[in-house]
Amino acid sequence: MKKLLIVESPSKIKTISKFMGKDFKIMSTVGHIKDLPSKKIGVTMTPKAIDIEYVVIEDKEKVIAEICKEASKSDEIYLASDPDREGEIIAWHIEQEINKVVKNKNKIHRITFNEITKPAIEAALENLEEVDLKKVAAQQARRILDRWVGYEVSPVLWKKVARGLSAGRVQSVVLRLICDREEAIRAFKPEEYWTIEGLFKHDSKSEFLAPLTHIDGEKAEIKNQQQADDIVKGLKKASFAIESITDKTRTKNPTAPFMTSTLQQAAFNQLGFSSKKTMQVAQKLYEGLPLQDESTPIALITYMRTDSLKISDTALKQTRDFITKNFDKEYLPEKANVYSRSKAAAATAQEAHEAIRPIDVNLTPEKISRYLPKDAAKLYELIWKRFVACQMKPALFAQRQVTIQGGIYTFKVTGSTLIFDGFLKVYSAAEEEEKEKETKLPAGLEAKDKLDLNKLDPKQHFTQPPPKYTEASLVKEMDKEGIGRPSTYSTILSTIQARAYTTVDQKKRFTPTELGMLVTKLLTENLPKIMDIKFTAHLEEDLDKIAEGELKRDKLLREFYEDFEKDLVKFAGKGGKTKRVVEQTEVLCPNCKQANLIVRFGKTGEFLGCPRYPECKFTCNFHRTEDNKLECVEIEPPKELNEKCPNCGKPLRQVMGRYGPFIACSGYPECKYIHQVKAGFKCPLCKTGDIAQRTWRGGKFWGCTNYPKCKFAVFGEIEETPCPQCKLPFLVKKTKKDGTVTLVCHDKTCGYKKEIAPASK
Repeated sequence: MKKLLIVESPSKIKTISKFMGKDFKIMSTVGHIKDLPSKKIGVTMTPKAIDIEYVVIEDKEKVIAEICKEASKSDEIYLASDPDREGEIIAWHIEQEINKVVKNKNKIHRITFNEITKPAIEAALENLEEVDLKKVAAQQARRILDRWVGYEVSPVLWKKVARGLSAGRVQSVVLRLICDREEAIRAFKPEEYWTIEGLFKHDSKSEFLAPLTHIDGEKAEIKNQQQADDIVKGLKKASFAIESITDKTRTKNPTAPFMTSTLQQAAFNQLGFSSKKTMQVAQKLYEGLPLQDESTPIALITYMRTDSLKISDTALKQTRDFITKNFDKEYLPEKANVYSRSKAAAATAQEAHEAIRPIDVNLTPEKISRYLPKDAAKLYELIWKRFVACQMKPALFAQRQVTIQGGIYTFKVTGSTLIFDGFLKVYSAAEEEEKEKETKLPAGLEAKDKLDLNKLDPKQHFTQPPPKYTEASLVKEMDKEGIGRPSTYSTILSTIQARAYTTVDQKKRFTPTELGMLVTKLLTENLPKIMDIKFTAHLEEDLDKIAEGELKRDKLLREFYEDFEKDLVKFAGKGGKTKRVVEQTEVLCPNCKQANLIVRFGKTGEFLGCPRYPECKFTCNFHRTEDNKLECVEIEPPKELNEKCPNCGKPLRQVMGRYGPFIACSGYPECKYIHQVKAGFKCPLCKTGDIAQRTWRGGKFWGCTNYPKCKFAVFGEIEETPCPQCKLPFLVKKTKKDGTVTLVCHDKTCGYKKEIAPASK
């Protein structure tokens, strides 16, 4: 009997093949096969129905044809795309295509599994399902909402601000979070306050620090140096003694296993991974990586797009057995620890998946890290430690609070000592956002003991503005507010960075550009509903209701579009005529001195320009000062080089562009020559174009000069050495921090790889 199993990612094929029988043929859709058309909205709303136009995605005709050909010869067909809404619509689309060539529709089945293991797939094959049309409807609703906002709002922004701008139903709300935070930072006025710490001596040897907490029974609030000086004078006259000592035990419970949002936060904070990188690495761990046997990949974690904290009984038993065998018995709780999200969060959970966990806890990081790529090893260790720790006993801390009284002045200090590490033995608290600090107090302290005040340390402080968002804190905020879904977080964060709406500094903190601030202001004023955080979260809840069959897709879409269309018409202006929005500054044009400069947006980014253009052509780059004002900054003039332009003979010069320096002809705009670094071989794909180095926001890459007709590209460095196996004219060069060079064939089907150790010093 011939059986066809269709998965979403080709990377899964090798992993699944190793434990499926010979009667199974495994094929991949390579992601989505259909989508809305790219050059029009593709959604038609009539009084009776909302019709969706789907088109085959470019280059997917061959994939569909091959799957349909195999399906026509198969006795049973299993649609095994990912167990989420995106996976469901992929299953639905491929089922539609297969139905064209298969007469017996009863042999087409939908199966889902959260881990790529033999037991999980066998269980799925025993529990055959049909494509869930409610999930399909939920995905369609999300896609249509996103299409309406993206395709109908963006053109208005082009006319009002600048061409090429984009709006997004969730993207724009996330940008608003960043802009609102920036406005709060700019409006923040620091306030002075003081603290006073005393160094107390208990006996001839013991000293300890304690902060002043209360004065005459009221919380000590010291606003300036004069108050601090007056208090210090009073303290020097007082006599001190221990008023009370309170001892108690504090319990710190283990942290819940990872779901998508918390994994992205932890990977950012502890490993420095972006959300996009975290999901890419997690995808590889889920689909399978080779360990001892390079020909046999093994799936290492469960499905990584989840907002569930559930753990299967099988995984709980295996983990408890592991803890019993590898740790003392006091580390294992009597019953398994169970985790759940808050009621509100649980109500919006998209799928009944499991939490993210290792498939086999016996595959410890120590056993397998040497076989994994460096980043995969790090992420696996993080997931493994968090999961094992979540099934261990809490950590226990002995806490002692000492209250010191001297007249009207009260000092309090709390000492904390770890007495049982519990889950911290595996997942250290130092890796958590909240870091435990052990504060040691001298032994032998007793109530009523006299103390000497040896030293006073008054310190001046200023209140701090709210912090800028990082990817981790932004994901946390999105999760808290219910904006988007965990599976979309990394895409959203990548999008707002790829646009010119935000910049990311060396500390990986988001700062909105003037363009981002202007677009957010325009959208918030003119389309308040789609920019409202609560409304966006409510839409997510409605999408969940569609997936559960509690709400009809078209009802949600019609209600949304009714208000959206009204706001959009007002935003666009009468007859679609719009005026350019100008952001005025307080900077007087230094050239004509007749008008204040305005912020302009061009291909090379933001700049200040005179509104009297073309009469006055003054422009300058700018930056925002600490007191929130814009001022011009001088840019380095182009540097002339001792080389001639091969086209016109004029000198070449080095110019600073949007993505860094480049070499171009000084005769621009008459001569548009730009120097390109070219490789010594033709494009392996189209055979006619040259391979030239290009620069973009994410760095440098090598691409075909016939782009966009030919889209061949190599990201990273290349070495012009032919591959010994497939004879491709170059190898991809990767250099580690220790100087180790790895040469890899660009053709993944070839698999050639060579590592060159750094030369000894």
